[in-house]
Amino acid sequence: METVGVIGCGLMGKGIVKNLLLHNYEVYVNDINETAVNELVAIGAKKSETIEEMVLSIDTLILSLPSPPLIRDLVIEKVLPVMKTGGTILDMSTNDVEMTRDLQKQASSKGIEFFDCPLSGGPAGAEAGTLTVMVGGNEEAFPSILPILEAVGETIEYVGQSGAGQTVKLCHNMVVGGVIGLLSEALLAGEKSGVDKQTMEKIFQKGSAQTKVMDVFGSNIINNQFDDVKFSLSNLTKDMLLYRSLAEGNQTPTLASQSFYQLFQIALNQGKGSADSTAVYELFTEISGKGVGA
Repeated sequence: METVGVIGCGLMGKGIVKNLLLHNYEVYVNDINETAVNELVAIGAKKSETIEEMVLSIDTLILSLPSPPLIRDLVIEKVLPVMKTGGTILDMSTNDVEMTRDLQKQASSKGIEFFDCPLSGGPAGAEAGTLTVMVGGNEEAFPSILPILEAVGETIEYVGQSGAGQTVKLCHNMVVGGVIGLLSEALLAGEKSGVDKQTMEKIFQKGSAQTKVMDVFGSNIINNQFDDVKFSLSNLTKDMLLYRSLAEGNQTPTLASQSFYQLFQIALNQGKGSADSTAVYELFTEISGKGVGA
């Protein structure tokens, strides 16, 4: 039986672990949240007291973590020094592209495969095993990781060498953030003009404005229900900043992304980070109530 370790058992990691167990993998888990770990142990996962202990027990390591600096320090200080040659690291977090490439080089120098495998589909997709996985890394070794990826995802796309998966994910999330911001503005403008949000949503989804973002996030805006967290505002804001770093590094214009990033950053500064990213709609209503903007 192939052994897999998962570091990070939050909204995404929890679903990943459950589906690996359903596909008969032996799964070790580690997270600072003991409650999350214990819930997974109760359904068959094994708890690793330390990361080093986990890495010595597994063939493949999956990372599902919120912060690029955390990932970098963990991989360099705790994983690579003890992982056996021939091991594999699958970073399913959303990470910085250049950092990803640097970690891949360091892993490769030790005979370890490192793939960036960011995900789309949210907690519901993780739970159902229907995620989209964008894979960057060694193409020759890609077939060896397919069984694990197919256990957690429905659409698996190899998109290029190291960093390519993160590149696609950051561009994807920038679009998601932009659409959420624009939907929030437009729905409020329509509502202020006397047309309810439900009516506009129905027309949008039948017309050229139809978008998957509305399918996933629209109910939160329609119902002003921002505690139903599909993608936290803090995480989306972080990803938008990573996208801007990528675009600026390639000297491509960031006129649109700058506006949307600033909008989300204001909402974050107001303490909305733990809410769903659609809480940016709340910011629009607050600005509107103060008579700011046109």
